[in-house]
Amino acid sequence: MTTVLLTGFEPFGGDAANPSWEAVRLVDVPGVELAKQLLPCVFGASITALRQAVREHDPDVVIAVGLAGGRDAITPERVAINLDDARIPDNAGRSPVDEPIVDGGPAAYFTGLPVKAGVQAMQAMNVPAAVSHTAGTFVCNHVFYGLMHLIATERPHVRGGFVHVPYSAEMAVPDQPALSTRTIADGLATFTRACVETSDDLRITGGALH
Repeated sequence: MTTVLLTGFEPFGGDAANPSWEAVRLVDVPGVELAKQLLPCVFGASITALRQAVREHDPDVVIAVGLAGGRDAITPERVAINLDDARIPDNAGRSPVDEPIVDGGPAAYFTGLPVKAGVQAMQAMNVPAAVSHTAGTFVCNHVFYGLMHLIATERPHVRGGFVHVPYSAEMAVPDQPALSTRTIADGLATFTRACVETSDDLRITGGALH
């Protein structure tokens, strides 16, 4: 049975909840062994927690999930960049500016997940979804890059990547697009299934977040 590690983040920026973790907690994929890990929204410590979870569960696939407030769809990310550049402090009060995540590491890593196939599968389930080409430069990208560097240097048998989700409707953030936590969880389950069943991504155009 394929083992998939799903991670989500604790609340940050004054929010009472983080839909990435609230949705991950609800994900169920029959026939797939799921491990779930809450990550701190802290530079450095988040990668440490991720590495510990990978070591503990020895997954075949890792899907890290984070919040991208303002987006109106679930957005699998294609590229992680080797840069921390925070516009707000993390939950430990740190705000790195123009710092590499890994000294001497590659400028970027592409995801190891079939993002286009995953988006197509979510859209077929009427879940708003699009491919994203920027994971930002906050803790989400930090974890995404840290995950891909771990895979490249220590866990070549693992496939991994990152997915951003919008605000949840239950958070009731004024003037911001949102999806229900249940819809986000269903989308993540569909995406997870696509990652387990698809090795080579679709070669199709369109469907990207602009």
